[in-house]
Amino acid sequence: MNSTASPKSTSDGFSSTDELSEDAQELLEDLDRESRTRPYQDTWLKTPVLIVGVLLSLYHMYIALFSGPPQLVHRAIHVSAILVLCFALYRPTRKQGKATVPWYDWILVAISASIAVYIAQQYSQIVSAGGRFDTIDVVFGALLVFVVLEAARRLTGWALPILAVLFIVYGIYGRMMPGAFKHRGYDLDRILNFMLSTNEGVFSTAIGVSSTYIFLFILFGAVLAKSGMGEFFNNLAMAVAGQTRGGPAKVSVIASGFLGSINGSAIANVVTTGAFTIPLMKRIGYRPNFAGAVEASASVGGQLLPPIMGAAAFIMAETLGIPYQQIALVAIVPALLYYLGIIAQVHLRATRDGLKGISKDSIPAVLSVLKERGHLLIPLGYLLFMLFFSGRTILFSAVTTVIVTIIVAQLRKTTRMSVKDILESLRDGAITAVSVAVACACVGIIVGIATLTGLGVKLAGAIVAIGGGLLLPTLIMTALACIILGMGLPSIPAYIITATMAAPALGELGVEPLVAHLFVFYFGLFANITPPVALAAFAGAGLAGGDPMKTGFAAMKLAVAGYIVPFIFVYNPGLLWQNVPIPEAVWITVTAAIGVLVLAVAAEGMFMAPVPLALRIVLAAGAILLIVPGSISDFVAFGVLAAGFAVQLVVAAKKQRLSIRNI
Repeated sequence: MNSTASPKSTSDGFSSTDELSEDAQELLEDLDRESRTRPYQDTWLKTPVLIVGVLLSLYHMYIALFSGPPQLVHRAIHVSAILVLCFALYRPTRKQGKATVPWYDWILVAISASIAVYIAQQYSQIVSAGGRFDTIDVVFGALLVFVVLEAARRLTGWALPILAVLFIVYGIYGRMMPGAFKHRGYDLDRILNFMLSTNEGVFSTAIGVSSTYIFLFILFGAVLAKSGMGEFFNNLAMAVAGQTRGGPAKVSVIASGFLGSINGSAIANVVTTGAFTIPLMKRIGYRPNFAGAVEASASVGGQLLPPIMGAAAFIMAETLGIPYQQIALVAIVPALLYYLGIIAQVHLRATRDGLKGISKDSIPAVLSVLKERGHLLIPLGYLLFMLFFSGRTILFSAVTTVIVTIIVAQLRKTTRMSVKDILESLRDGAITAVSVAVACACVGIIVGIATLTGLGVKLAGAIVAIGGGLLLPTLIMTALACIILGMGLPSIPAYIITATMAAPALGELGVEPLVAHLFVFYFGLFANITPPVALAAFAGAGLAGGDPMKTGFAAMKLAVAGYIVPFIFVYNPGLLWQNVPIPEAVWITVTAAIGVLVLAVAAEGMFMAPVPLALRIVLAAGAILLIVPGSISDFVAFGVLAAGFAVQLVVAAKKQRLSIRNI
């Protein structure tokens, strides 16, 4: 992604940016390692990168539609090609020159390519070996682990590769561990061969999903972006909500939610969408910390929002062995509750501070936005139909949606894609997939050792024992562990590791697997807005000129419903519309929505008039009782809330009388 400094205007008269300003690009590179690519488009690398990216995208599309090589070979090709792009594009350190590729990176490129060649040539011997291996297998296994660790270091930082190395050490020296964590121990040669020649090491389920579903949906997002979908979402959100009280903040929530579901990167979403929405929020009177927090909390929640949910939903489906469609359906209500809470808080904050929306003359009309770019909704509608009603596979649906997007984009001049645009979107999809695939490959080392040694089962037992066999303490411990792990890792590897280590502990206490996985996914994701390491909030603060820590705490407050709802659906999966009659599910959803709205009132301290602290505490208690499904809790909650709002009516009426007297 290259940087430009000047925005351009659309035919709606609405200013937007297709590319980031230099300041925004610098901020993105500071906080998001995935954005620190060499400026390949300004060098001779442009053509080779374009060729490799386009061929890789076309290869994955072909494999999705037709038959391909054996599973291990396909995954090896995927990993090798991704690593080639990684070492060609990503610098070993920020101090290393941007424009040149050092000699050692070319060696890493050659090693990466050789791994796929070796596995393809030796596949028959690998399959028939039955666990036996030669020295050359160990050598290539060592090379594979080394390049994966180095790629992960460049893209995610030190935390993930160090964790992988610690797991390898545990695999070798586990025989020396005390108590339940002791195991027989494995030679380094066997571990390296295990990583290379099985589908449980580097080429594990995570890479299997990366090489199929994730790659194709990232490609879909790249094609949509090239067609101008981001600008369309911004324009549409502005047209719908721009004039309302606190309009720019609501625009931020709506646009960031839609885009976050597709692109799956919270930090990149904050910077790209926030570069437009945050200045608008500040312009109408929102304070910098709050403006940055709105963008951060809304961007993080995109991965909770169906139909795409970033990429983790596909890994979840593959891990649990359940249809992706089922995960998307159960995730709808919690995601909508999360966004309802944010929108309610930004509205109440605008009410409290007397903020208005944007004048009608400064925003586009809904009909003009739909007329210019509304046809871009057709691919999304097509995708929903294919996923939920066609009966075709997810891979077929993803590939044909990419093709439909390209065709639909040609319908109007403002979105029409040239051959160059199409090729660049195929390249961009492959480049964007690099970070996810590298993380999945490195996580494969961790999960592989956990499988080989049985560590996952042992950790689950330890978590349950520490929690005293009680569900609530175990949930709290699991949530804290997920947040801490998520502070050092991107959301996808954080989810995979916690799903392997922590989710089974909840299963031992009777929590359904899907519910347990959603729980750990939520809290791993919220690490992006939970201080002290809240990278999405820090990105928002950087754009808004606010204080990073204060922005982080403001984002936590905006996302308060998201911290509570996972505990609720663990205790009563009816909130996920699971195992309950439809009328009961509807009632649970309605009461939970009312509870989220009241929780927003308690968080902001504003309704018809300012709410005193004591009453806010009462309202918060009533809100939580409403979110918790159950007729008794609902009855008590409505009583508490009725009393609380009666007090508000009296206070508001008194305030109005005083205002009239002063007049």
